[in-house]
Amino acid sequence: MGSVRTTPPRPVEVTAVFPELAPLARPAIRLHPRPGAPSVRDSSVGGPLLWPAGEPWPHCDDAHLHVDSGFRRSPTEVRLQRRLQARWRPDGRPPALTPEEEALKERNAAWLAERLDAGPPRPADCPVPMLPVAQLFLRDIPLLRPPGQADLLQILWCPYEHEPDYKPATALFWRAAAEVGDILAAPPEPYEADYPGYVPEPCVLAPEAITEYPNSLDLSPELQRTLEDWNRWQAAGAGVDSSYAECPRDFYSIHLGNAPGWKVGGWPPWGRTDPTPRYCAVCQAPMAPLLTIASWEWDGGEGHTWAPREDQAAALAGSYYAGQDPSQPTRVEVGSADNMQIYVCPTSPEHPHTDLIQ
Repeated sequence: MGSVRTTPPRPVEVTAVFPELAPLARPAIRLHPRPGAPSVRDSSVGGPLLWPAGEPWPHCDDAHLHVDSGFRRSPTEVRLQRRLQARWRPDGRPPALTPEEEALKERNAAWLAERLDAGPPRPADCPVPMLPVAQLFLRDIPLLRPPGQADLLQILWCPYEHEPDYKPATALFWRAAAEVGDILAAPPEPYEADYPGYVPEPCVLAPEAITEYPNSLDLSPELQRTLEDWNRWQAAGAGVDSSYAECPRDFYSIHLGNAPGWKVGGWPPWGRTDPTPRYCAVCQAPMAPLLTIASWEWDGGEGHTWAPREDQAAALAGSYYAGQDPSQPTRVEVGSADNMQIYVCPTSPEHPHTDLIQ
């Protein structure tokens, strides 16, 4: 696991001002992914999976769009370019490759040449190997509710956008880690990715349990009107800046509602659309948020209050670590810097999951 990350106390104890929100509290676990070198035995984002050698690697059989984005590169090229960006020289000259990177570049070029010798490959004409997105062990993420004896969740996606929602297709697997014998050493990789943002950077995790309250859009009209009552905030001595007097609900949305970033459980983020209930395709039960795949760990504006204490200096300075924005450690970017929400059936995790971009 990664180093500790701690969410700062909220600037206002929201249930002291609005006790009506107390019954809506939900547990969540912020994952706090940070670049690292996770192993197959670690919970991770974008890391290697504990995948049985005898089990076929997931492939996407859907049709793939052929609109040339101008960004398509192999995952190996994406990761190598990130390494070079992290070492870019102040004088603008490109950094020299290490012997390991030279070998990686040569292997990638040979692989691409081999594919081209067989004829220009069209990803839509063949199944596309999926990329690891997250691996979560129950020992690290106790909010998981796996089926049967499973204690490991693995999520992958196809790094191409799919119609009609123009998002990566996702696959979800539960398994018992102890039952995995020989491990697949070299999983297949896709020929290319639509965008670099669909190639997660390997990250270790620093899970943190928190309590969340709903996005303001998830509240009843009555509660929304209550949040807009500036006199209520003042009477409670909340000490909210007077700049929020015209719209105090914004203060709740930015600082007190659902937490940003990668997380398990909690409340879903909204913004692209109003709340959209999801129902299980098998039993019609209302589905529950499982995992939020986030483009950003915190907002670069006032939302930096959600940055962990350990990252506050970097968040306030807008600084970069190794050429990387500290609020985007995974390098994942879905939609237009949005979130992808994975939902599961709360009555039967074996039922098909669904996902939504927000």
